[in-house]
Amino acid sequence: MRLHQEVIESARIAWDALRANKLRSGLATLGVVIGIVTVTLMGTAINGVNQAFRQSISSLGADVLFVGRFPWMAFDDWRLYRNRREISLQDAREVQRLLTTASAVSIQANDNGPVVYNHRMARGVWINGNTEQSLLTRGLSIAQGRWFTAADIDSERPVCVLGSYLAEGFFPHESPLGRKVRINDAQFEVVGVIEKLGNFLGGWNQDNQVAIPVSRFRLDVQPRPDYEIAIKAADPSSFQETIEETRALMRRLRKVEPGRPDDFAINQQDVFVKFFLAFGGTIGAVGLFITGLALVVGGIGIMNIMFVSVAERTREIGVRKALGAKRRAVLVQFLIEAASITLGAGLLGLSIAWPITWAIGHFSSFPASMSWWIIAVALAVSASTGVIAGLIPALRASRMNPVDALRSE
Repeated sequence: MRLHQEVIESARIAWDALRANKLRSGLATLGVVIGIVTVTLMGTAINGVNQAFRQSISSLGADVLFVGRFPWMAFDDWRLYRNRREISLQDAREVQRLLTTASAVSIQANDNGPVVYNHRMARGVWINGNTEQSLLTRGLSIAQGRWFTAADIDSERPVCVLGSYLAEGFFPHESPLGRKVRINDAQFEVVGVIEKLGNFLGGWNQDNQVAIPVSRFRLDVQPRPDYEIAIKAADPSSFQETIEETRALMRRLRKVEPGRPDDFAINQQDVFVKFFLAFGGTIGAVGLFITGLALVVGGIGIMNIMFVSVAERTREIGVRKALGAKRRAVLVQFLIEAASITLGAGLLGLSIAWPITWAIGHFSSFPASMSWWIIAVALAVSASTGVIAGLIPALRASRMNPVDALRSE
């Protein structure tokens, strides 16, 4: 008998054996089902985090740098930064005037506070003090109306641009343009609405924001804001040159002596990338450990069931070998039986994980989705678990002496 014929015949015998022991086969799959559900949900979570990260980090702009007092995600001694001088409005305007390798430079400050329209109030709104060039440095698009002009900034006009979340909440059935909202008890006219941005890293709602002229921010929100300078490089290929020019200019403006460290920070997108890679590696390691533990427990259960199956069918194995079945035919039979049990467990695990994934993606802001590669990995892992767990029992069955096997009953 040729190999493919042996495989087909072995698959038929294995299927008959599984049908004859439905309850035992079903109970044996529970550990593997738990493992596959864990594998699938972990893969879905990592995939969702990757999607959220890519969407969120793109909003910062790969060619934009941010000059502020403190570095982003600094985990060293806070005392190194707490006594730094604030970035002044004069510093920001000088950088805006003197920088030569930038296509746009904006001055910005931010705070949180309530925004009110008639009897409706939104709490914890991200209030941004921006300039006319912030539209470019922040990578924003306008859905309705307009952005600020230089005249708005210079004349300190009380105008604002709403995020889409606020616009939809305050004005569900009317245009927000020309309406007035209160920010810290000051009246601001709505002149525009920002295109929907979504959540940052799957959590913080970027559309719950309002932008006002930075000149009004100082009057109505914070009298001494901690300014940040956003700089968009003129040419992405010379981004490093823009960073070096900015550093030299800031050191000169703030009179930092040669040899002394910077008393400011230049932040960019790669800070989040490095943090995400470290964070993602930790999540992956923990998930791999949990998944491996569940699959080991499931594999041990499958191995025990296969040993019992081999012991119960010793006479059957002896008859097959006495009639001319080769070792590989018996080996393949029991490997297919073990792989079929775990593959069925994999399909059951996927049928459990899919509605959980759908519910997470549908009822939360987390972008969970089950892609084809997650399904393929789950099925491959389930089949591999069966083959590995069934290998020792299958080898034992294939090496039986037919005479001894026939005498066993």
